Amino acid sequence: MDRTVEYVMGIPFLTGLIFFLVALIMYYYPPKDINSLYGYRTSSSTKSQERWDFAQRFSSLRMIEGGLFLVLLSLLKLAFPFSVDIEMTISITAVIIVVLYLLLSTELALKKNFPNK
Repeated sequence: MDRTVEYVMGIPFLTGLIFFLVALIMYYYPPKDINSLYGYRTSSSTKSQERWDFAQRFSSLRMIEGGLFLVLLSLLKLAFPFSVDIEMTISITAVIIVVLYLLLSTELALKKNFPNK
């Protein structure tokens, strides 16, 4: 097997592993106060402490899901011999989709749970 293919499918594996580990840290040690260094930080999550606390917990759970999805996706190379171009496309697309999932699901949950705040 071409080593380039191994490295390409390593992208979702390593990204997924990093997402998973960071999410566990955020879940068990969430940032207590709104800050600019650590946590899920968007304009809607920083409007109040209540929103901030909700966003940290919710986004860390979505990041765990996304990380596990990326790790499982990386196992595709074991079952299907894709070309390097296809694997690169799958890898980059998957990472983008997971990031969008994390952002969009958290923002929608903030709107739903804090409609007037």
